[in-house]
Amino acid sequence: MINVSIIGASGYTGVELIKMLIKHNEVNLQGLYVSQNSADANKEIANLHGVLQDRCKLKLTPLSDVEAVAKASDVVFLATDHKTSHDLAPIFVTNNCVVFDLSGAFRVNEQNFYTKYYGFEHEHQELLANAYYALCEYSDIKLMQQSKLISLPGCYPTASQLALRPLFNNDLLDTDFAPVINATSGVSGAGRKASLTNSFCEVSLNAYGIFTHRHLPEIEKHVGHKVIFNPHLGFFKRGILATITAKANNKTNLDSLKQAYDYYKDKKLVRVKNTAVKLGDVVNTPFCDISYAYNDGYIVVCSAIDNLLKGASAQAIQAFNLYFGFDETKSLF
Repeated sequence: MINVSIIGASGYTGVELIKMLIKHNEVNLQGLYVSQNSADANKEIANLHGVLQDRCKLKLTPLSDVEAVAKASDVVFLATDHKTSHDLAPIFVTNNCVVFDLSGAFRVNEQNFYTKYYGFEHEHQELLANAYYALCEYSDIKLMQQSKLISLPGCYPTASQLALRPLFNNDLLDTDFAPVINATSGVSGAGRKASLTNSFCEVSLNAYGIFTHRHLPEIEKHVGHKVIFNPHLGFFKRGILATITAKANNKTNLDSLKQAYDYYKDKKLVRVKNTAVKLGDVVNTPFCDISYAYNDGYIVVCSAIDNLLKGASAQAIQAFNLYFGFDETKSLF
C-alpha cells in the first residue's frame, strides 16, 4: 500500500482528491492536513463536506511537524496556495516523498517568472528545474518517474493545451498569427475562501486579467508559441469552456485536422466530438471534450473540462496512476 497525505485537504481540490483516493485500493490515506491557523483545523472532513459522510472519518490535522508527516508518507498531494507549495515541496522531496503539486509553484522554469506573476522570488531553482510538468496525455512516463516532484498544469492551461497541441505538433497553423483563447471558468476556480470577487451575489459574466493572467505565460511556455488569452468568470460553480480561434496554414484541411486530433483516439480521458462540446457533459467527470471546425482558412477549437477534476484533482490522480504503473483511470469513476 502507498501511504498518501493531502496538504490543504479542506479546499475544493483537496476534497475531490479525497473522494478519489478513498476508492483507490492501492492507497492508504494516512492523513489530511491544513495550516495551523485554519478555521477547519481539527474538524472531521465529513462535517465540512457532507458528500464524505460515512466514507471518510479522518480529521483535518494542523500541519505542525512537516518532517513527521513526510516520514509517514510515500506520496504527498499539495492542494495549497502557490507560496505554501513552494515552501513545503523541498521538505517532502528531501524526505524521499513523491510530491504531486496542484499549485503553480513549479510549473514554469523561467527567470523572474515568479516575481512577476506570483509575487514571490523562487528560492528553489534546482528543484524547479527538475520538476516534471505533467499534462498527462503528453507525459513521458519514464521521465516523470525520474522526478520526485510532479507539477500539475493549471486548469485553463489544461483545457487550452489539449485543444492546441495537435495543431502545433502537426504544423497546421500560420504561426505569424497568435491563436486567441477565450475561456470561461466557474467561480470554484478561485478556491473555497469567500471574497467579493467570487461571491455569487457579485459575480457577472466578465473578462479579467487580459494580457496579465499568470496562466498566459504557462500556456505559451508549454505550447512553445505566443497566444492571446482572454479569461472570463462565469455565473456557475464549476467547469471551463475554452473557444480558440487560430489561423490555418496551407497544409490544413479537414483530413489533416482529423489526423491531428486522432492523436486522442487511444487517450481514455479526451473525447473528440463531431458536435460542439457542452460544459454539462464534463462537469463532475475527469474528461476533456474537444470539437473543431474549419472554414476559409481559420480553425475554431472548443475544449471543455471540469476545472476541479481534469483541471486539477483528477489530473493529479491520473498522473499518480501513471507514475506508479496503474491504469490511468483507476479510482477516477
